Amino acid sequence: MGTLINNYVFKALDSFDYDLAQTMEALNYAISYDDKNTMALTLMGRVYAEKLYKYDEAIGYYKEVLGININAFEVYVHYINVLLWNEHYEEAARFIDFALTVKGSDKGMLYFKKAILNDQLKQYGKALKNIKKATNNTYNSDFMYTLNAAKERIKDKMPKKKKASKKKKNKKNKKKKKASTKN
Repeated sequence: MGTLINNYVFKALDSFDYDLAQTMEALNYAISYDDKNTMALTLMGRVYAEKLYKYDEAIGYYKEVLGININAFEVYVHYINVLLWNEHYEEAARFIDFALTVKGSDKGMLYFKKAILNDQLKQYGKALKNIKKATNNTYNSDFMYTLNAAKERIKDKMPKKKKASKKKKNKKNKKKKKASTKN
């Protein structure tokens, strides 16, 4: 039975990006055979979040997955994404902090999601610190490129410190000299 369910899940994964009808058919078969299959439920949540933009329904699926197996790592990133998209920032922060304590979770990705959360909250300094933590927990060159690009994007958003122009400094110095010579 497990092989049949996995075949439907694989079919759904394979068609996810280009054939939503085939994806839904395969997912419905998989879930009808095993309504506790975390991969099928996660993918159903992704359909609702990424294709239909029904974030509350997606969150329901993701919470169901976590209720079945808190170590269902396939749901972590997608759950965080939908929380961020739906602007549930406090819940996203709590879940990321929890997920970072779970042995075997992808710490690099979780710190990256924490950086995105900080970025959305305009906490750019914290975001850069979390990018650094993500970098320290990354063992993939492609993901490292993504982190470096995010780092530069966040740096570009940071408020620039205003520097006094040389002309203004020179004028101030001249005024001071004039004032001191008059005394």
